[in-house]
Amino acid sequence: MPLTHDSVLAALKTVQDPELFKDIVTLNMVKDVKICNDQVRVQVELTTPACPLRETIQRDIQAALRKVDGVAGVEVKFSANVRGVNTRQNLLPGVKNVIAVGAGKGGVGKSTLAVGIAAGLALQGARVGLLDGDVYGPSIPTMTGLGTRPPAIDGENIIPFSIGSPDNPIRVMSIGFIVPKEKALIWRGPMVHGVIRQFLEQVQWGELDYLVVDLPPGTGDVSLTLAQSIPLTGAVIVATPQEVALRDARRAVRMFQQLGVAILGVVENMSGFVCEHGVLYDIFGRGGAQAMAREMDLPFLGALPIDMRICRSSDAGEPFAAVSGEAPGAEKFIAIVRNLAGQISIRNLTRPPAQALKIDVTE
Repeated sequence: MPLTHDSVLAALKTVQDPELFKDIVTLNMVKDVKICNDQVRVQVELTTPACPLRETIQRDIQAALRKVDGVAGVEVKFSANVRGVNTRQNLLPGVKNVIAVGAGKGGVGKSTLAVGIAAGLALQGARVGLLDGDVYGPSIPTMTGLGTRPPAIDGENIIPFSIGSPDNPIRVMSIGFIVPKEKALIWRGPMVHGVIRQFLEQVQWGELDYLVVDLPPGTGDVSLTLAQSIPLTGAVIVATPQEVALRDARRAVRMFQQLGVAILGVVENMSGFVCEHGVLYDIFGRGGAQAMAREMDLPFLGALPIDMRICRSSDAGEPFAAVSGEAPGAEKFIAIVRNLAGQISIRNLTRPPAQALKIDVTE
């Protein structure tokens, strides 16, 4: 039987996306098939450049096609097209996904995770923005190395700062660029609401696959403003392993669920301490956040130990240091980023699109 396009597609229909549990043909991931004698070339479009199971999909495609009569060689090429909520009618017309990074309490490394997620997604090839929503304690200017300086203005629009590769920069905005370094913001809820709306309406974010929002700790005004204003793709909850932190993390989970925001996953930070000799000590314990995720039926994205090298790189304004290939622990950080990207793809392909929350706040 001669090798045909139909026989190749029939074989590809037996290949399932390991996370979405549908075949790659039905999911419209197969974009091109070329046959040259006994050689087959397949172009596959992933739902994120940070796909955590790219190698598995490639292996399954090759195995399926080698069972087809007449196939001697298989070449698989990947591209990526991040899918997301249709935001053309809201405040962020060019942003496909908005990811809130939150925590029930302060001091758990939420901003470190937000910066690492943004940097990791950008290194994987995604177009990324980073919004510092922690108006009371903005740390993104320090952690990105941008410092305190006013952003450029284009008419009524704010031009975000850019960090990273000139070909694929991360766009960054924070209240810390606007107010003096040591000025305390003594703001009530309406003022916080106003500045967050301004960052959504007036910052020129452009076309982004992901906008990562670093939230203030707790369950307050910024989270509510975001849920009211835009369709959030979902939230990441950061917690440390000990019970006193997990209790507040559970409250953060319930807050987002009450606001109709999906929980994309839980990250356990400070999961042990790595000393300068590479020995791991359980200062705060390990596994508490993972157990919480299991109890609440939430995805667990991964765990990060305390590592002084990450602390130093954050203070030095080196946002890519923790996720670069040479960095100690980068593999764990990138695994969290890829797991998150996978959960976003699942969210966008298997659940109804998120909607901006309509809620009347009278208090």
